[in-house]
Amino acid sequence: MSFYITRKNYEKFDFKGFFERVSDRDVERVIEKKRLTEIDYLTLLSPRAEGHLEKMAQKAHYLTVQHFGKVILLYTPLYLANYCVNHCVYCGFRLHSGLERKKLSLDEVEVEAKMIAATGLKHILILTGESKEQSPVSYIRECIEVLKKYFTSISIEIYPLEEHEYAGLISAGVDGLTIYQEVYNEKVYADLHPAGPKRNYQFRLEAPERACRAGIRTVNVGALLGLYEWRSEAFFTGLHANYLQNMYPAVEVSISPPRIRPYPGEYQPVVMVSDKNLVQYILAFRLFMPRGGVTVSTRERAELREHLVKLGATKMSAGSCTAVGGRSNYQSTGQFEIWDGRSVAEMADMLYSQGYQPVYKDWQVV
Repeated sequence: MSFYITRKNYEKFDFKGFFERVSDRDVERVIEKKRLTEIDYLTLLSPRAEGHLEKMAQKAHYLTVQHFGKVILLYTPLYLANYCVNHCVYCGFRLHSGLERKKLSLDEVEVEAKMIAATGLKHILILTGESKEQSPVSYIRECIEVLKKYFTSISIEIYPLEEHEYAGLISAGVDGLTIYQEVYNEKVYADLHPAGPKRNYQFRLEAPERACRAGIRTVNVGALLGLYEWRSEAFFTGLHANYLQNMYPAVEVSISPPRIRPYPGEYQPVVMVSDKNLVQYILAFRLFMPRGGVTVSTRERAELREHLVKLGATKMSAGSCTAVGGRSNYQSTGQFEIWDGRSVAEMADMLYSQGYQPVYKDWQVV
């Protein structure tokens, strides 16, 4: 069994026709339900549901507080390397992009770690470009050994691995995986990834399952909004998260709804995803998966992130930097532009002002 099969079951689904048939009464009925089906979730993603966002928001807030409390977990990304062998047309790290390449030495990793740890954060997400030659699993494991001295939870956002490779990193101290499918439409995926190992759609799609079998504690999936029609992409992201939660109930599953941000290059989103669209997606997901986490990164502007605190978000990045070694070297070029540049302290103050508690540590690797 694989989510690839679940995805294939919707290969010829008529999203446009379905949305045209959704009525206000259909939306109201779904909002009132305690447990939603896949089609219920799609109903809440419909254009018709846009007229019911206030009621959706009230229930989403209630469910989030019920399952998570009034807390937001804070974390920050640490880019270890930006070498990449893929040709993703939308990414600043892609091969031949003209980006200056860099990989942190272990001493440089420690410098960055100390700077991050000084802010009080204990959760970190480490990232690399997708080059197994320049950033091999052995290098990532060496970095983890350094980072364990400063952080209680280490997540990875790297190229897809085999199950035994995930198991090796988990034994080294990794407890979380973030991996974006980027786009769930398989044909569009092929067009956006013309060359490189990332072109293998199914291998990437099944990476979270391999990590779950290897014993990972948390998994975060998502689609990069703007690459294709957002409603179907949000639908498949939710289905993916729900599949993982059902298949691996011991794993904490969450989604991220990132929108394309500017980077050094000329790629423009195929579809514009508005703030309203993003809010609808998060609300619909919360009603579909009340216990599912929602991560909102600094790709989004500060004002929007503040509103999302009470609309379903459970985890937010703070004090972010998308450049390799960017905290100690301000001339480094990042993967994309950050929109919310607030520090960890500023994010904590914002949360306190809304009656929420910032959480710096909720897990300890043993």
